[in-house]
Amino acid sequence: MGRDMAEGKAPSEGESVKSASRYLRGGLAGPVDDITADFSDDDRDLLRFHGVHPERTGLTMVRVRIPAGRLTPGQYLALDDLAGRYGNGSLRLTSRQAIQFHGVRKADLKALVSEVHHSLLTTMGAGGDVVRNIMANPVPFKDAVHARLLEDARRLAKLLRPRTRAYREVWLDGATLPEPPGLPVGEVEPVYGATYLPHKFKIALATPDDNSVDVFAQDLGIIALFEGDLLTGYNFLLGGGLGHRHGDPADRTRLAEPVCFIEPDDLVPAVEAVVALHRDHGDRCDRRRGRLKALIGERGAAWAKARLEEHLGHPLAPPQPMPPMQVPELIGWYDQGDGKWFLGLPIAAGRIIDTETHRLRTGLRVVIEKYWPTVVLTPGQDILLADLPPSKRPAIEADLRRFGVRLADDVIPLERWMLACPSLPTCSLALAEAEGVASRLIDAIAEVMAEHGLGRERLSLRLAGCGCGCSRPLLGDIGVVGCEPGRYRLFVGGNLQGTRLGRPLCDGLTEAGIAAALAPLFALFAAERRPGESFGDFCHRAGLERLTRQGQP
Repeated sequence: MGRDMAEGKAPSEGESVKSASRYLRGGLAGPVDDITADFSDDDRDLLRFHGVHPERTGLTMVRVRIPAGRLTPGQYLALDDLAGRYGNGSLRLTSRQAIQFHGVRKADLKALVSEVHHSLLTTMGAGGDVVRNIMANPVPFKDAVHARLLEDARRLAKLLRPRTRAYREVWLDGATLPEPPGLPVGEVEPVYGATYLPHKFKIALATPDDNSVDVFAQDLGIIALFEGDLLTGYNFLLGGGLGHRHGDPADRTRLAEPVCFIEPDDLVPAVEAVVALHRDHGDRCDRRRGRLKALIGERGAAWAKARLEEHLGHPLAPPQPMPPMQVPELIGWYDQGDGKWFLGLPIAAGRIIDTETHRLRTGLRVVIEKYWPTVVLTPGQDILLADLPPSKRPAIEADLRRFGVRLADDVIPLERWMLACPSLPTCSLALAEAEGVASRLIDAIAEVMAEHGLGRERLSLRLAGCGCGCSRPLLGDIGVVGCEPGRYRLFVGGNLQGTRLGRPLCDGLTEAGIAAALAPLFALFAAERRPGESFGDFCHRAGLERLTRQGQP
């Protein structure tokens, strides 16, 4: 129970829905089996816990949990097949190393979720007030560091998966146990409890030399520290979150704050303690303040550390010093350290689809069927094909080229470091387009950059259709956030390393106005940059007041 409820405040409507849901069952079973029956509003809320999200189009989006973004080739091919049979013919890579199906009809929901389960994956916990897909460094290097991170991600994913039998009963025709008044016999959620968390919860594992996961944007960011191949422990960062509602002072963005250092053997109990902190103290009365970021912002890191020490029963060391965070390039061919190589492929806005000129979905399927690589989804919405013999490199490239699949040399840096959420016309929360305007924005901004000799500049561009921040726009050198249909707020001053928030430069811009607002900033950057200075660093140094004067279109 959160503090506000303990003080006598009424729980939010969402809390009442969870409390009455009998561990996420609600009335889902009837409408799932009867395609003519509609879901109630309460059951639509519960569907999100099961990975099913209504779209604006009247269809649904289904998200699959894929810890650390790792898929066997068989699993990838199974999901590709499902996209053709039950979705809109595309796979959507998310910024949390997962996959979404869009355009799924209600009549196909049960078959889709069931077949995902039979591929040894699940949609359960891909939405709702639980720990979402666990992220981790995507690089498939065969060394002790990356092996440990992958092992940790999988351990945490197993620990934090919802245990309710509702998923099996609703989607997999599992046997329903007798249910007396109240909660089902024997039902238990050892981590979450009967009402789960006050809001969603995001976890990512990183190392200082690879912050591809944007660890500072997480509710719990875990930075693993090594001396050579020896793990010395983990710095825990709490309370990150980039979602915000325009004009709502109660809903603020913040970076995760270093709180403590965790010994290697204490990772699992320490993560449980952080989740329990959110479960027991998070705001369950005002959903706008339900994220861990609000709790840490109000109570502070010292308070959080003391609560974790109480939970674990021993004192915790302060966070340990770390080198600067980096984000490596993953697109192209790389030796993975065991005699085999991986190939990073750029996926525009994370959308794997066939078009007239680029048959990406078909090309990937052909290569995966033929060479059987491990598939890794990146936080940058790209894909890595791992465990490939170097002798097959010419043949693999030829196969991909045959279908018009673009390789590393085919994309400019601006496109390479771009993220975009699906947004309109599918997302029910979207205010403006993101993925739909991405290619046009890239062309317009790239043209302005080229005018100032910046065409090959390494610069991160993040596009979001609303303030929820799924593409983490405020961490980019440039962030574009939809604020109303056809209008955007422009942020500058973040950085590719993901360690600084951008600040709002202009509001209410049209699509065409974004490049126009950036043009004078690029001119200033080209004239006054310091050696090695990035665009985001320059904007941060120049200051918002000066940039605002320069950036008014």
